[in-house]
Amino acid sequence: MDKLKILVVDDEVRMRKLVRDFLVRDGFEVLEAGDGEEAVNVFYDTKDIALIVLDVMMPRMDGWEVVREIRRDSRIPIIMLTARGDERDELLGFELGVDEYISKPFSPKILVARINAILRRTNQLSQDAVLEIGGIELNKSAHQASVDGTPIDLSYKEFELLTYFMENKGIALSREKILNNVWNYDYFGDARTIDTHVKKLRSKMGEKGSYIKTIWGMGYKFEA
Repeated sequence: MDKLKILVVDDEVRMRKLVRDFLVRDGFEVLEAGDGEEAVNVFYDTKDIALIVLDVMMPRMDGWEVVREIRRDSRIPIIMLTARGDERDELLGFELGVDEYISKPFSPKILVARINAILRRTNQLSQDAVLEIGGIELNKSAHQASVDGTPIDLSYKEFELLTYFMENKGIALSREKILNNVWNYDYFGDARTIDTHVKKLRSKMGEKGSYIKTIWGMGYKFEA
């Protein structure tokens, strides 16, 4: 079986080597880029990259510009690395379609664990690969969603959120439970992160967005 390819983008050689060593040890093939322009070129020249680890502050093209460029054509999972702990940066990252957000300094072991968790969800194949409820259809293998037969364009996290709701239809889900299952780690930031994703998801679902019910003071429940 071919090794999954991870693109690591950081202008610090030492940081790239640290991340690369841990990923290689875990069985991944690692590609590297030292700035945003190089990252975009490597991404488009290499068709089978599984995930991108991307620094925010870089010369020539910063991380935000890279995300905007790649998101025009791809929903590949992206983990952002930043030295800044500004909540506004984190919210901007999620708005642009970033899947995880890790502040420096960080544990390489935790980074690798999060990469593995995302890749497990991305490549998850099960007997229930296609879910259909009330006119909403999710193909988990192809990572595609449609409403009444019309495809809808969901970010990676929006797709995972809708999948989790549909797999737990009729069950009241707390924000904590949603974060721990969809984001797959204990999230210590503002709970508005999940509310923002739900708002965008409802909007893209049109009238079917009403299937996601708000449980005031707790979380959400999916009912068709």
